[in-house]
Amino acid sequence: MELPDLRQVRSLVAVAETESFTKAAERLHVTQSAVSHSIRALETQLDCKLLERSGKRVALSQHGMILVRRFRAALEELEKAGEELGVLKRWGQGRLRVGVTHSLCSHMLPEVMREFKELYPRCEIHIESEDTQELIDILERAEIDLVLGIGGRCPGWARFERIFEDELVFVVSSSHPWAELGEVPLAEVEKESFLVYARASETYRLLKASFEKSGAKLRPGLSLGDMGAIKEMAKVGLGVGIVAPWTARQEIASGELIALPLGNKKFEREWGYFCYESRHLSMVEEDFLRISRNVTKGF
Repeated sequence: MELPDLRQVRSLVAVAETESFTKAAERLHVTQSAVSHSIRALETQLDCKLLERSGKRVALSQHGMILVRRFRAALEELEKAGEELGVLKRWGQGRLRVGVTHSLCSHMLPEVMREFKELYPRCEIHIESEDTQELIDILERAEIDLVLGIGGRCPGWARFERIFEDELVFVVSSSHPWAELGEVPLAEVEKESFLVYARASETYRLLKASFEKSGAKLRPGLSLGDMGAIKEMAKVGLGVGIVAPWTARQEIASGELIALPLGNKKFEREWGYFCYESRHLSMVEEDFLRISRNVTKGF
């Protein structure tokens, strides 16, 4: 059955409650002919009589009684939805379910959440922390609504929107032979073993492909799932780390680590959010992403 539209629903309920087309039209702020037309169209659509007329009085038929009972319940639910939206706008209620990569959790999320909580103090928040591809799997199962991660491989059912870009660099201790070099020759790169992020991660996949394209082979000495561990290992001279500068700002600024470009070509990554292709972002999600963009402007 084709569902009635909202004008037909409101017209029938108003006539049932006022027992008059004139009073129903006044209540709905429309003309009497508009009310009559809506109900006639509904009767035609359903192929049944909904109203019985006796002089000036209008009463519901048996079919009309059944419909009005259901229509009233539907209108009550719509009113409740409007009230809940109003409360959300006034008091910051709502829900945020987002997946965020480990690096962003450490270096971006605390600042984002501080500002977000000021806007939405009563928002229900659920955060998952994994690598990008694992988070996309969780998104596909509808256990979260957004993923903040590295672009590059976007499933057909999803869309990706960029938030910021970064560039990976070598980091070495101040005592490392490379520390005095402005740029590391390819021959030197091939001799070194590196401290890299987890081999299952999107970063490692992109790094490996980039090295192969430039004619060098990436030889990971240690594959670590924590960016902090990579930095600490590089500090004590256990290898050359490969990191994004925003994950090592303090160490680079203090001179504990020296940052060097990966090669002649920059190694850049796109960061952004993934969601279902057809999804319309809520006000809460839009504000979360707006704050994320502001926080990552310096990345």
